[in-house]
This record gives sequence, C-alpha cells and structure tokens, in this order.
Amino acid sequence: MTQAPVRRRDGRRQHDQEIVTLALPAFGALVAEPLFLMADTAIVGHLGTAQLAGLGVASALLMTAVSVFVFLAYATTAAVARRVGAGELPAAIRKGVDGIWLALFLGAAVVAAALPTAPHIVDLFGASEAAAPYATTYLRISVFGIPAMLIVLAATGVLRGLQDTKTPLYVAIGGFVANGALNAGLVYGADLGIAGSAWGTVIAQFGMAAVYLAVVLSGARKHGVSLRPDAAGIRASAQAGVPLLVRTLSLRAILMIATAVAARLGDADIAAHQIILSLWSLLAFALDAIAIAGQAIIGRCLGAGDTQGARDACRRMVEWGVAVGVALGVLVIVSRPLFLPLFTSDPAVTDVALPALVIVALSQPISGIVFTLDGVLMGAGDGPYLAWAMLIVLAVFTPVALLVPGMGGGLTALWGAMTLMMTVRMLTLWLRARSGRWIVTGATR
Repeated sequence: MTQAPVRRRDGRRQHDQEIVTLALPAFGALVAEPLFLMADTAIVGHLGTAQLAGLGVASALLMTAVSVFVFLAYATTAAVARRVGAGELPAAIRKGVDGIWLALFLGAAVVAAALPTAPHIVDLFGASEAAAPYATTYLRISVFGIPAMLIVLAATGVLRGLQDTKTPLYVAIGGFVANGALNAGLVYGADLGIAGSAWGTVIAQFGMAAVYLAVVLSGARKHGVSLRPDAAGIRASAQAGVPLLVRTLSLRAILMIATAVAARLGDADIAAHQIILSLWSLLAFALDAIAIAGQAIIGRCLGAGDTQGARDACRRMVEWGVAVGVALGVLVIVSRPLFLPLFTSDPAVTDVALPALVIVALSQPISGIVFTLDGVLMGAGDGPYLAWAMLIVLAVFTPVALLVPGMGGGLTALWGAMTLMMTVRMLTLWLRARSGRWIVTGATR
C-alpha cells in the first residue's frame, strides 16, 4: 500500500533534480543574451544621443533576426534529444551538425541580403536624419556576425539536446565579458566610435561560435561522425524548423500589434507599455528556462520509448511552471512601487502602468503553464500543431486588441487582451497535452 506513493515521491524528486539541473544554467544563458545589448547601450550612450538612437534602431533589427531564427535552437534540441534517448549518440551529433550547416547557409543568405539594403531597412524603421548614418554603420558591420549568431543558436540546441545546459551558460558569460572589453577598447581606446561597438560584438559572437564548434567537433571525432554537409539532413532540419518559424512570426506579430495599439492610446500609454513589455520579457526568461528543460527531457524520454516518463515529466514541469508563475506574480505586485521609478519619474506614466502591472502579475501562472507546455510539445517535435495553434491565437487576439482604443479601457484593457491571448494559448496547448497525440516514440518523429 505504501510502495506506490514512495515510487511517486522518488519519481518527482528525480524530475525535480533534473529540471533544476537543466533550467538554472539555461536561465543564466538566457539572461546573458540581453546583457550584450545593455553593454553596447551603456558604452555607445556616452558617444551621443544620435549614436545611441542609431544603435537602438540597428539592435532592434538584429534582435528581430535572432528571434525569427530561434527555431534553429528549438528544432535541433528536440531532434538531438530524441536520438540521445534512443541511444543513438552518433546520429544525435550528426543531426546537430546538420542544424549547424543550416544555420551557416541561412546566415550567409541574410548577410548577402542585408548588406546592400541596410540604408533602406534603416529608413523603413523611421530613423531620424541624425541617427540614420550611425544605424546604417552599425547594421552593416553587425550583419557579418549573423552567421556566428545563428551557429550559436544551432549549437546551443545541440548541447541542450545532449542534456548539457552548463556549457551554453559558460560560453554566454565568456561572450559577455569579451564583448564588454572589446567594445570599450575599440570604441574609446581605438577611437572607432559606434563602428568599434559593432566590431567588438561581431568578434565576440565569432569567438562564441568557435567555442561551440570546437565542442561539437570534439564529439563528432569521438563518435566518428562526418562533418561534411548532408543535403538530406539539412533539408530535414529546415522542414522541422518551418512550423516553429510560423509560430515565432505569429508571436512577433502579436507583440507588434500590441505596441501599435499602445501607441494609439497616447504618449503615457506607449511609454508605460514599453516598460511593462520589458518586464514581461524578463519574466519570460525564468519561465523559458523551464521550457528548455522540457524540450531536452521530453525529447529524450520519447526517444527512449518511455511514454510514462514523458507524461510524468510533463505533469511535474507544469507544476513547476505554475509555482514559478505564482512566485513571479507576487514579486511583481510587491515590487511595483520600487520597479517603476527605475524607468520613469513621470506620474502620468506611473498612473497608467500600475493597474496594468496587476494584470501582468495575475497572468503569470497562466504564462507558466503556457511556456512549460510549449517546451514539452517542442521537445516532442510537435511543431505543426504549435504553428496552427499560434495562428488561431493571432486570429483571436488581433480583433480584440484593435477594439481596445474604442473601448476606452486604455493600457489596462490592452494587457487584458494580452492575458486573453495567453489564456487561449494555454487552452490550445492543454488540449493537445491532454490528448496524448504528441506522444510519438522513437529516434525520429
């Protein structure tokens, strides 16, 4: 009578240990990424307002590119983890090599497209006459680092699939330190201005890519895996990434629509929206770390044919997502009076932001479920469902958000619409998880 509860406790303890082991380093690596931009901003900010404005435009474009191609990490994690679970380590590394080649080809295509069109892209984003030359300079140099950025994404997916999130953390920390030192030296020491900041970041990115490639190369040699590009493998990696690309673009569209609606509400509302969106993105890092653990664990379990283990891990990670969401929600409520003065001294902005932050706080447990199940289904390779689900969410959110200005609810109503969006996402993901149709075992889906 007591054996079953004991086994359940032991299983939960094992899942907890594994989730923490994978999620904590993943969280550190995720937080390190925006620190790159913060370091660049701090250094370039002392050059002048025009330079800082130019950096803002160029970095927004670059961050958009990274977010669009993040499927390189997600798809590679799932594919590699499945083969690890199936005991096919050489095949897992081969799949990772295919993902890295895909990243290299995509990066080269982006460079070829962005170099000649950089001034037009900057103009399209509405840079001022004073800021446009600096934005163009930074963008033209920084695009050379995009292949390295995409290789880092794919290689990060390889290591996550191999159940290693510590190496990406170490590489991210090393890259951050190198980026800061190079930026300071080239901007001020070599007197290169904003161009020095761009070159410093590019060099740091290639350094990170080199470390990742050395790790993957070592594993490939150890297991006798060829490093030559394989057309069929690269094509399969691209096909697995397309649904995740659709999912990501749909989410980006939702965030862009929300920002556009906030801009129509007034200056105080758009200022408050940007502050809240920054906080929302920061909170997402903590929840995304659990999702990354989910990708690695679920992929491995399904590759090993352990359906019960996959179900148990899914259930436990959802519990973690809810618990972390509740904790983050309480933290937002308690810290509101301290958080807002860090970003604004305008009482009009504060008055608009305070009630909207309550909505954000209350929605965090929902976000915890969404991020967790998103990671579970990614780990299962259930990309097509995720793509269709996000298109449905986009279709529901868009008309509701566009009605906000006419309703007179202001920013609080807009973030209510954002919470509706996350609730619809939660329902679509929960229905899929409950159906069990995501559970497909074997080295390949």
